[in-house]
Amino acid sequence: MRFTKMHGLGNSYIYVDVFEETLEEHELPRLARQVADKNKGIGSDGLILVGPSTHEDVKMQVFNADGSEAKNCGNGLRCTAKYAYEHGYVSKERFTIETLGGTMKATVHPDNTGQTVSLVTIDMGAPKFNWRDIPVKGTGKNELVLEAAGSSWQLAPVSMGNPHAVIFVDDVEQAPVEKAGAELETHEAFPEGVNVEFVHMRRSDVMDFRVWERGSGITQACGTGACAAVAAAVAAGKSEKDKEVTVHLPGGDLYITWQSSGNILMTGNAEVICTGDYETRRASV
Repeated sequence: MRFTKMHGLGNSYIYVDVFEETLEEHELPRLARQVADKNKGIGSDGLILVGPSTHEDVKMQVFNADGSEAKNCGNGLRCTAKYAYEHGYVSKERFTIETLGGTMKATVHPDNTGQTVSLVTIDMGAPKFNWRDIPVKGTGKNELVLEAAGSSWQLAPVSMGNPHAVIFVDDVEQAPVEKAGAELETHEAFPEGVNVEFVHMRRSDVMDFRVWERGSGITQACGTGACAAVAAAVAAGKSEKDKEVTVHLPGGDLYITWQSSGNILMTGNAEVICTGDYETRRASV
């Protein structure tokens, strides 16, 4: 199997071109677990398939490191857009990407040659706050208080096509991301699990960010999480619409704007790490 390993701000996935490769659908969770294994596989946060769509310009299918399928992935979208453009599957700089969470609009920013892309903007759509859209057990659209890691946490549930719970803290470096994140991810309040973001607002246009991703654990970056964090900040009066917010993640910076029109724009990098051939195997992982 031919693969390309790519990252957006250190959030790395193994990308497989299913325009060219043929993979069995029932084998994909196992394959994701295998390639993500840093000791016996390639090492990554999961597996992403780039292929044809019946109704959009290209399709992205995402599997987490534990083999579960994800509805969306912001960093994956940027890398998918770069891959599709550089490999000639799309010829225009603005195009659509089908995901399990809905249709995303991508804009690539090629270099002077017009051949290479390192910066991509994704229209991530509008955030949703109603609990049934996330989903969260019960009804409402306000903050939620839950117990985890021996403390009470005030969470702002947000959907960006996948579920998020944003927590505002005084210092992200001191936040118990691993312990509290793991407990909240599988809390009964979230029937489909949840991505957990710990956020500190430096200013209304700058935030520090750490994340525990559903199915993957601590990662270097989470694009949909950064969008959810900015949406939660605006909703809480900590920032405002039409203001570009710089989100400092462990892997680098993302630039997020919640437009007055309703949608959120995310701009950030997309880079190739390596390409190669992977010998698929049937041993269970």
